[in-house]
Amino acid sequence: MTAERRAVPREGFRGDIQGLRAIAVGAVLLYHAHLPFITGGYVGVDIFFVISGFLITSHLLRSLVSTGRVGFAEFYARRARRILPASLLVVILTVIGSVIWLPPLQLKAMFQGAIATALYLPNYFFAATGTSYLSETTPSLFQHFWSLGIEEQFYIFWPAVLALGFLLVRRSPRRLAAVVAMLVVVSFALCVLLTRSDQPWAFFSLPTRAWELGVGGLVAFLVNANPRAIRGRAAGIAGWIGLVAIGWVCFSFNENTSFPGYNAAIPVVATALVIIGGAGTRAWSPAGLLSLRPLVFIGMISYSLYLVHWPVLLLTQAAIGERSPLPLWATVALAVACVPIGWLLFTFVENPFRTQKFLAGARPRRTLVAALTASAVIVATCGGGMAVVAQLRLTSGETAPGYVARTSPEGTDFVPVNLRPALEDASEDNPAIYDSGCHLDFDEMSVAGCEVGDSGPTVALFGDSHAAQWYPPLAALAEEGRIRLTSYTKSSCNSVTVDSLLNSEPYPECDTWRQGVIDRLNADPPEVIILANFAREIDVAHGTEDFTSYWASGLRTTITSLPDASQTVVVGETATMGLTPSICLSAHLDDANYCGRAPSAAIDRLSFDAESRVASDTGAAFLDLNPYLCNDRWCPPIIDDTLVYRDDHHLTVTFTTALRDEIWDRLDGLVQT
Repeated sequence: MTAERRAVPREGFRGDIQGLRAIAVGAVLLYHAHLPFITGGYVGVDIFFVISGFLITSHLLRSLVSTGRVGFAEFYARRARRILPASLLVVILTVIGSVIWLPPLQLKAMFQGAIATALYLPNYFFAATGTSYLSETTPSLFQHFWSLGIEEQFYIFWPAVLALGFLLVRRSPRRLAAVVAMLVVVSFALCVLLTRSDQPWAFFSLPTRAWELGVGGLVAFLVNANPRAIRGRAAGIAGWIGLVAIGWVCFSFNENTSFPGYNAAIPVVATALVIIGGAGTRAWSPAGLLSLRPLVFIGMISYSLYLVHWPVLLLTQAAIGERSPLPLWATVALAVACVPIGWLLFTFVENPFRTQKFLAGARPRRTLVAALTASAVIVATCGGGMAVVAQLRLTSGETAPGYVARTSPEGTDFVPVNLRPALEDASEDNPAIYDSGCHLDFDEMSVAGCEVGDSGPTVALFGDSHAAQWYPPLAALAEEGRIRLTSYTKSSCNSVTVDSLLNSEPYPECDTWRQGVIDRLNADPPEVIILANFAREIDVAHGTEDFTSYWASGLRTTITSLPDASQTVVVGETATMGLTPSICLSAHLDDANYCGRAPSAAIDRLSFDAESRVASDTGAAFLDLNPYLCNDRWCPPIIDDTLVYRDDHHLTVTFTTALRDEIWDRLDGLVQT
């Protein structure tokens, strides 16, 4: 046997890695507690990935190099004892807390999240539902389990990958490291590509995140080889550089940072440097600092602490109501309180189950059967819960009069039995152009438009989903023969000439489509062009200048680019709720106005006034529909028998369609009849 094959990774406790875990979990906790300067704390999960990849690969390498094989059953059993008791208990307690405090309309999704977690597939559940981890307005109580899903799936495949690779490269750790490096490169490339085109899948899927654990694996190969380079002063200094880089990322990244993609490489490489630095001399590395007793303690309970912090924060908020956001001092206090809770979970669940004789002293089969049984019980219980939730009453039992369009409306202060659409159907009350393909998806750039009607003056609708929400009343007018409508709408792509972003990345398909529509409108001018958009800073790359000024300048550019023969109409920014009213209403059936919002908070006056000024300066008409949504004091979520919003900022088709005569009254004087 060669010296290369005889080399076995050194085993032993590393306090610096526990310290790294403490930094990782601390960053995540403070980020979720909304501490204003830890805007990039979500990278704590990436630190965990590298650490896990390093430790698991080190363990598997020891087995491969010393025995030539991997004990798969024992490996999986040890992982199950380490991970599942604490996580499944947290799932059970979270389900119980959710049933007590969560709004009824959220319970179905909660049970679905619990089932996905018990099946070890939470990350794919969130990817499939298009969850945006960094900007989700109604996050799942199980959303933090996505990273555990990644690790569990990695643990399933990684032993087989290494064992098979070890045989194919003739038992050479060096050549096996080269194979791992190739897999890391492929996974990273896939991550970069998908971050721009489909960020939820890039964020949550194993193939696009495996490279982070793989980098930890490469560090394990390097530490195993134990070259002189990692034992010297340079490696120690590199560890300090890595630690500083981790701190910089935690303070400088934010929800607008394109992630994971290229940016994820910074915390990943930085973590690798810290681990390498700690493998050599402590004199020059941050290992001494990271091995301080408080950090080692937090690192020891970091897994349990990570599990409990998210449901503690969210269930507390749910208990007091979404209209009463927890102040910063409260969220920080809750994060601190999670430390003793995490310690209790570690002391009485995580650690005992890892070592207790009933499981650890038996064949691996006992552990695996126990794990599968526990998961099956949770799945069956939650499935039954979904059946019960489907029977819940989501109305007050009272009846409201039919909707009559009017300005300064008073809201209906209860959820009527004749509500249109029903609360459970609100999210599906979308314009028909979503299903017909007329509302373009992110990668589509067709400028053909969709036409409705064959008589009357020509009207073009141009903009993003906030333009699409006005398609139903305009289509109704077209079907009645009052106008001929052509719609040009595209997801997350406004008609204002600004540099658009998609998932914090450049969105060239939007810019190309916008210019194409403008060219088409100039080639065949309609009598009226309606511009409607959602002025949202997160979707626009505007550098350091004031967003409102940048948006106004872009709107001016668009209007002046449109044909002089057309009358342009700008629809002003409409009121937003700041939460999903249907979910809130399900918990306030007899106090519906609780889920409304004051106009001062609901209407972005800066954007609204800027659009109004630009319209006036350029000769465009300005259409303010907020008087139909709000009175002087309140923007109610229900008016008469009609639900106004399908989510926090989109109006229901039922409501907008009922405004068609009012919209026609505004347009009638602008079109040539």
